[in-house]
Amino acid sequence: MSESIVPINGGCITSSRGFQAGAIYAGINKHPPFGMDLALLYSQSPCKAFAMFTTNRVKAAPVLVCRDRLPSECIQALVVNSGVANACTGESGLKDAASMARLAAEKCGITPECALPMSTGVIGRPLPVERIASHLPLINLSTEGGTAFARAIMTTDTRPKEVAVKVTCSSGEYIIAGAAKGAGMIAPNMATTLCFITTDANIELEALKYCLKRAGEKSFNMITVDGDTSTNDTLLIMANGMAKNRLIAKGSKEMNLFQKALDQVCIFLARSVVSDGEGATRLITVNVSGAYTKNQAKLAAKAITGSNLVKTAIHGADPNWGRIISAAGSSGARFDESCVSLSICGMQIWRKGEIVGFEPSLLSNKLKQDEVVIDLDLNLGNGSATAWGCDMSEEYVTINSEYTT
Repeated sequence: MSESIVPINGGCITSSRGFQAGAIYAGINKHPPFGMDLALLYSQSPCKAFAMFTTNRVKAAPVLVCRDRLPSECIQALVVNSGVANACTGESGLKDAASMARLAAEKCGITPECALPMSTGVIGRPLPVERIASHLPLINLSTEGGTAFARAIMTTDTRPKEVAVKVTCSSGEYIIAGAAKGAGMIAPNMATTLCFITTDANIELEALKYCLKRAGEKSFNMITVDGDTSTNDTLLIMANGMAKNRLIAKGSKEMNLFQKALDQVCIFLARSVVSDGEGATRLITVNVSGAYTKNQAKLAAKAITGSNLVKTAIHGADPNWGRIISAAGSSGARFDESCVSLSICGMQIWRKGEIVGFEPSLLSNKLKQDEVVIDLDLNLGNGSATAWGCDMSEEYVTINSEYTT
């Protein structure tokens, strides 16, 4: 049987076999984009589960609860609220997060340790657990509820982020699906805003952990909107094995294909997050090649996507390409000006330290495209990396100057 990874049209987090979801409005988020702020995900079979969490020293209560319960081989439910982050809430916040998980477990008929809580929203406000207690039992779980789940976890997002792919190989057929939220406070480090991935693949827990770490490194750890790492960042995967494919072992050929598919899902969701950045009008893709090492390529790529001067120039379609070179030069990556070449949207600007003749007005027009692609070749080695970001507009300032008012 030939190997393939095929996107599922209209795929969502419940495209994976055995997963159901649903959502409702519980009055937690005062301005929910789609009129829902409480979501529940349930697996008919226990899942092997693993997550990567924020490296911010200030960690939200649900992150601490989930960190204590993972990795695991018995997770069956995930409950998520938007509007209140349950961060900087002390011991009462930890109790509220545990209560939230217990309520989800009661709804699904499982033990509390098999349920995970997650929150997103304003930091420093107590979680209204009484609202969760009264509304969670009313959620209708179904295989069609994945899209409602993706919409209910949104805060300042303007659109849901969801995807699913079907993987076919000699060991069988399985699905990897996911949903993410995030538009601001995005500069993940070993995590993301919130991203939840389901799969019905039969896979070893060690293989699952290995694959998620690698996928997270090349996707969510390579995006930025505003340079801020959240208190709630979480990248979670749940695998229930209901596809009944031959067990995917760590280091196997089957694991390599699973990795490729998971990378595809994570990169799609990561790009979706930054393209929906608060006030964003353009997606920025930065490809760095020829770096001395891969890690140095990452440094340069992330420095460019994170530069406010680059972001604002692209927003204004200002052909001020020197800002890109400056950002790379201050990134900490090994850099020799006489070796560097730069192209923007396919137009060569700089070749090995020399300006190439180009028309600034043509570059300005290219900077008005929905996606601006920057290719930087350091010509020092074989290291390469890609990072994603977005432009910065006046609307970003407006959104974040009025976030709680």
